Amino acid sequence: MTQTELESAVGEVLIDEPTLQTRIAELGDEISSDYAGKDLLLVGVLKGAVFFMADLMRSLTVPCEVDFMAISSYGAETDSSGVVRILKDLDIPLQGRDVLVVEDIVDSGLTLSYLMRNLRARDPASLEVCALLTKPDRREIEVPVKYVGFEIPNRFVIGYGLDYAERYRNLRYVGVLNEEIVP
Repeated sequence: MTQTELESAVGEVLIDEPTLQTRIAELGDEISSDYAGKDLLLVGVLKGAVFFMADLMRSLTVPCEVDFMAISSYGAETDSSGVVRILKDLDIPLQGRDVLVVEDIVDSGLTLSYLMRNLRARDPASLEVCALLTKPDRREIEVPVKYVGFEIPNRFVIGYGLDYAERYRNLRYVGVLNEEIVP
């Protein structure tokens, strides 16, 4: 797929690369301050959070480890099915650890609510969420997100790790999916 083909999937650029990087650095400063003197475990939610988590981790000044979970509630759809499946579980035990879940986007809140209940049952010392994007207008269940990159309108977004049918993750910005792409 050429760059032109990639960009034709974008109806509009919602958050450009410099704006993303500036906000991620600010989140890194805030998280580093809050977790000073602690050993932080970042739990990335695959696949969408990989880009965000890598940049966020590089901006942290506290010791941290990483682990990943893969969960699914979308498939190839643009709306969450509400049915959550764990596709890959953590390798590192959470008991007694300071855990920060790193999410690409919080939409309905259903997937994150399920994930937080699951992780809380593993007895971490603390458990918080950092999300690059949140869509408050789509929320069906409230889930506390301590660190928010951007609040966005209720539009389907792609790029910077976010996908439509596993495509468009490699865009360096967050864009709105061109409605002509969706079948």
